[in-house]
Amino acid sequence: GSACGKNLSKETIGSIGEQKTTNYALRADMTKEEFIKEVTDGLLPPPAYFPMNVRLNKEGYENVENIIADAQALDANAFEVAAQETEALILDVRHQDDFSNGHIPGSIFIGIDGQFAPWVGALILDYKQPILLVTPEGRENETITRLARVGYDQTLGYLQGGFEAWKNAGKEYDTLNAVTAAQLETLLPEGIQVFDVRKPGEYAAEHIENVPSTPLDFINEHWAEFPKHDSFYIHCAGGYRSVIAASILKARGYHNVIDIKGGFAAVRQTGIKTTAYVCPSTLK
Repeated sequence: GSACGKNLSKETIGSIGEQKTTNYALRADMTKEEFIKEVTDGLLPPPAYFPMNVRLNKEGYENVENIIADAQALDANAFEVAAQETEALILDVRHQDDFSNGHIPGSIFIGIDGQFAPWVGALILDYKQPILLVTPEGRENETITRLARVGYDQTLGYLQGGFEAWKNAGKEYDTLNAVTAAQLETLLPEGIQVFDVRKPGEYAAEHIENVPSTPLDFINEHWAEFPKHDSFYIHCAGGYRSVIAASILKARGYHNVIDIKGGFAAVRQTGIKTTAYVCPSTLK
């Protein structure tokens, strides 16, 4: 589902009859109190950008075409200078594997092919933050447009030629360390630290035994839990969110973070012991 609700289905069309049969919140014998409890239980707070978007919709916003026209195509040298002089956030929207294999130091990953806008809104709290983009070639305008649609219209420019242009210019770049789920299985007996950055509901349904829940949505509330010097491992469901989290951690100086490739989906294919959260009130 999206940030607008919970338990949303993937279907884009349907009938009222189907909903009455399948929708968890439309039971025929449900009381008003039960309905309220069903639709609000486990519902996360709205992303930080929701109130800002409401205000923009009321007051008006910049024409997207003007924002695209103002964004500059920058070669590697100009991009580096702009990053230093403006203190802009470098936002890398390529695939997570591409980011892991090489990225500009200090850049943040939020992939354009994932739930891009919701994660931008949840994690970049200042919508006036100047932004410099690293995108797949040919997707610069798309990225600028999708940022502007949720109120982020301070895109200064993008790296012309993409990340390859940065490498070809001989600029410094960083990589993200990673292990497979199979490798993780051999490491767990050594007492390594693992963190689960999925949503609380996903964690409650099933998680690696003795691994804490540190949701990406609330990563700013968990800094004290991540070790500053010892290596630690993070995972999400499939690999997208864990790389977002890892990029944020590395930008904050946590270079000892290691991603678990394939996330929990890959973990479940191993012999790693998992468990589900049981609410104390349900215990007899």
